[in-house]
Amino acid sequence: MSSKNSENQELTRVAIVNGDKCKPKKCRQECKKSCPVVKMGKMCIEVTPNSKIAFISEELCIGCGICVKRCPFGAIHIINLPTNLEKEVTHRYSANSFKLHRLPVPRPGQVLGLVGTNGIGKSTALKILAGKLKPNLGRFDDAPDWQDILKHFRGSELQNYFTKILEDNLKAIIKPQYVDHLPKAVSGKVGQLLEAKQELENRQLMIDNLDLKEILQREISQLSGGELQRFAISFVCIQKADIYMFDEPSSYLDVKQRLNAAKTIRSLLKPTCFVIVVEHDLSVLDYLSDFICVLYGVPSVYGVVTLPFSVREGINIFLDGKVPTENLRFREESLTFRLAETADELQDIQNHRRYKYPSMTKTMGDFKLNVQPGQFTDSEIIVMLGENGTGKTTFIRLLAGILKPDGDQYVPELNVSYKPQKIAPKFQGTVRMLFLKKIKAAFMHPQFNTDVLKPLQTESIIDNEVANLSGGELQRVAICLALGAPADIYLIDEPSAYLDSEQRIIAAKVIKRFILHAKKTAFIVEHDFIMATYLADRVVVYDGTPSVEATAGSPQSLLTGMNKFLSSLEITFRRDPTNYRPRINKSESVKDKEQKASGNYFFLED
Repeated sequence: MSSKNSENQELTRVAIVNGDKCKPKKCRQECKKSCPVVKMGKMCIEVTPNSKIAFISEELCIGCGICVKRCPFGAIHIINLPTNLEKEVTHRYSANSFKLHRLPVPRPGQVLGLVGTNGIGKSTALKILAGKLKPNLGRFDDAPDWQDILKHFRGSELQNYFTKILEDNLKAIIKPQYVDHLPKAVSGKVGQLLEAKQELENRQLMIDNLDLKEILQREISQLSGGELQRFAISFVCIQKADIYMFDEPSSYLDVKQRLNAAKTIRSLLKPTCFVIVVEHDLSVLDYLSDFICVLYGVPSVYGVVTLPFSVREGINIFLDGKVPTENLRFREESLTFRLAETADELQDIQNHRRYKYPSMTKTMGDFKLNVQPGQFTDSEIIVMLGENGTGKTTFIRLLAGILKPDGDQYVPELNVSYKPQKIAPKFQGTVRMLFLKKIKAAFMHPQFNTDVLKPLQTESIIDNEVANLSGGELQRVAICLALGAPADIYLIDEPSAYLDSEQRIIAAKVIKRFILHAKKTAFIVEHDFIMATYLADRVVVYDGTPSVEATAGSPQSLLTGMNKFLSSLEITFRRDPTNYRPRINKSESVKDKEQKASGNYFFLED
């Protein structure tokens, strides 16, 4: 009996050694010297003169955590897993590395949505379901054959799914996560590449739906992020396949393009074909999916896939941080979007507008931006809503004084902190060195640490080289740098890019709280609808033709501005009664028709 218990104990512990941080040649091997099991003469932690990283035996580890505290580089994590997961390991790359438990179960004729933080196993799950990665059931040193794998999934829908992949030779296509890497892998003109790959009769439909007409004659290397994304989606959709997978299809796209991409992906559905989507924009995921699997765990350590839920229930479970079917809480706090703002408060702010900017125009090449005059005040966030190419970044740069308006128009000189849309790290050194160089006063200030640096989880990357940071890590650093600079106005261009759903909500809360407490103003460009709604006190709506001529309206209330913006997109939103998040109504649904008939495209009431 005791051996059975001890076996359970062994199997429910994960020891992770971070290969980038572990440097056995630069430390005194404190982990090995302080381990009580090693002191008893057992080889729990091994470091040899030739070791690139330390090896920790999960069988011998007692989970005391002393090595975690003693490691000078913070390279070790020891995690105790929920006991029921030990028989459900789907894949593990190597010893002391990431572990994925269970798999999402796709259903033919329906869109399966995956939601979870970065580094939790979504891309690994996609590779396994595409047949590009053979699940080793945790046996990385003695990989099982397909017979064992099918036996492991016996009795579940996955057994049929993998049998189909093996016997019917199902074709799977994945739209990759990082579309900015495409020019390195593919070259040629957009139109020719689409023509060469076309297997379905929907090429013209893709060109129309995804606005590709203007870029058909352009080389892949000349495309912007949004154009690459739309090309990548169409490239997958014109091919004939049994399994279509889309890894973050909304990155770089504006709200209108996100909805068009969602409609395009849904147009692939057939009774026999599987569609799987990983998406961090929760309103798009909601609109796109028929059912949802949530992934939880500890990023880069282990991930667990839940059973499938309905779309509303799945997203609400993710936001609540608790899986009711497993009675398990995976996040301390739930995330809600309650907007506590009264008409009196708004009126009060209205009477104290401190800053003004005039009507102005700016011509850049073939594009002309007209700006209507506006006013703004302290403790206020103004969100800019419009399609890509309508001059939102140009307006921000006019306010920042980086660009000068046409003629003799004059923008009052303001002290501005600007976070650009594209972040290119040129700094040589660690994140800590960057903070000390650029925002020393804020970095040393306890309040800034509590309100900004801690919630954005910069502690874990503070000693990493800036050049080696991922997109999401760079974005968090850039937000800290922008907020850390002393200014009257903070101009923040697309703070949600590269962040996962959870980090987006945290970043929105951090920005909102900072602007309110510091009594400053922020102008923010944001395409994630949930984030934009949460942040905005007022909105500037852009009209016009992208890349030709556009007008930035004067700032207006959230309700009026959203109604105007959504009516131009012909979509309606309702609020979820549980956590108040905005939800897109399915086109032509009863609710959609009702709201359009009454002119209420956007609901703000609680």
